[in-house]
Amino acid sequence: MTQSASEEYDIHLALIGGVAFDFVGPCDQLNIYTPYGDVIVYLSDIGGKKIALIPRHRYNDNHVPPHMINYRANIHALKELGIKRIIATNSVGTMKNHPVGSFFLPDDFIDFTSNRSATFFDEKTVHLDVSEPYCPELRIVSREILTRRNIGFSEGVYVCTEGPRFEKKAEIRMMGQFGDVVGMTGIPELVLAREMNMCYLSICTVTNDACGSGSSKMTVSEVLDVLKGTNENLKILLMDIIDSLPEKRSCNCIMATFDATL
Repeated sequence: MTQSASEEYDIHLALIGGVAFDFVGPCDQLNIYTPYGDVIVYLSDIGGKKIALIPRHRYNDNHVPPHMINYRANIHALKELGIKRIIATNSVGTMKNHPVGSFFLPDDFIDFTSNRSATFFDEKTVHLDVSEPYCPELRIVSREILTRRNIGFSEGVYVCTEGPRFEKKAEIRMMGQFGDVVGMTGIPELVLAREMNMCYLSICTVTNDACGSGSSKMTVSEVLDVLKGTNENLKILLMDIIDSLPEKRSCNCIMATFDATL
């Protein structure tokens, strides 16, 4: 975009939707041109506030697999729009017997991806602070809403794998020793957002027991059925978060890259 998008649009926050994301009503479409590729961003008024939406798996009506998503372009596009907060939805398998259909708020992550462009800083050394990777302010607001609404949720460590295949039994036994849930899209999305000093929250839906932890074959149909069943609660949660967030940030996410460059 040639004009400063932050001057043209007053966007409250961005939603990055996962599989079966169904939160887009009437909206305008923006084509954002970034150094990493073009991105389609949808703008919608939700609760009287302007929200940017990116369905991360959708590109020209095709479903993009997790290892082929252009994470850098997506985050860069949102930064160009002047957005400071991102809420992402993700699907996960549980390695700790969380109820299927419940929500999970990660407070930390472990990265097992291997072939993804994971930084904006290829020409200089930036040691990003990820000691508190997920925005504490967004997590507090989400936790309070889930508790008030009596919607089941858990917290813990998110493990991200490369995909697109599901995990093996040996991998689940290993990862279950230090992680709680496993997914394929949370990283490097979170890391790139922090490199832009943006707040990032992941709301995960537990769609299944981690593949390999049981004796039956894992199917995509099972995952989609659970997501459809939890979609209404997810909409309620997102609407409440949008309505509850203060205009100004009070967290330290804006300082993620402060004094981090050699």
